[in-house]
Amino acid sequence: MTTRYSFGGDEHIFVECGAEMSLEAFFKGLSITNALREARIAGVTEICPANASFQVRFDPDIIAPDDMLRELQALEAAAGSAPSVLDTRIIEVPVLYNDPWTHETGQRFRERHQDPTSTDIEYTARINNLDGIDGFIRAHSGAPWFVSMVGFVAGLPFLYQMVDRARQIQSPKYLRPRTDTPRLTVGHGGCFACIYSVRGAGGYQMFGITPMPIYDPRQETPYLRDFMCLFKPGDIVKWKPVTRAEYDHIVAEVDAGRWSPRMAPVTFSLADFHRDIDGTNARVMEALNGR
Repeated sequence: MTTRYSFGGDEHIFVECGAEMSLEAFFKGLSITNALREARIAGVTEICPANASFQVRFDPDIIAPDDMLRELQALEAAAGSAPSVLDTRIIEVPVLYNDPWTHETGQRFRERHQDPTSTDIEYTARINNLDGIDGFIRAHSGAPWFVSMVGFVAGLPFLYQMVDRARQIQSPKYLRPRTDTPRLTVGHGGCFACIYSVRGAGGYQMFGITPMPIYDPRQETPYLRDFMCLFKPGDIVKWKPVTRAEYDHIVAEVDAGRWSPRMAPVTFSLADFHRDIDGTNARVMEALNGR
């Protein structure tokens, strides 16, 4: 896995950690960006981690571009010799799968879809050889997902399924993007899931909706008062299927300021994951019990 460095004008360095998305590439980028943040190098003004890459903005009047490059290469060397262990948190996200709102939206844009005769969730279940909607929900919610980056839209997380590649859910984007997507839609494009933090255009397949706000620029939601965006790279998500009655109850509790998501601290080891994927996932998800 070769790392590629490239300059973006005088103020940016873009670092590609791998040619394709993988947990190894994600961990490399996360390790380097965490180390860069802790190093507090004079002149670094912004660090933007992504799925398998990251970009650094710096002030060339304080640190020369070649010196910035050498700092990053030194951090990469140190990260490569360190064990891939991450102290993070797991967050449970309730989802009303096959909900009426994304269904109605999908019907308005069927001419832009690969299969206008079926819903997004039915189509994705079929192309992944899953047993209908119920089989899809079991596969989607049965294993945790890494938050690999946050952005594109404020507060929007991209998530990568923590299973071996043969079991990863894959689904293409719409043939042409929609001009509307309900807020808090749980979507999917390629190998990535996402949660639409705001209402707007989008091209990902729509599988359901969560009652849990993840972005609040006014910071009025109790669990978002410290920071307006819930997710950060390295978080782990466990989807929890809920009924319409449970969904409505959570919405009412959120509106009353009485609800917060279940979350717990966890330590994730990439080496342990490769030795025993399902066992590691079970231990990670077990952390939510009692919370």
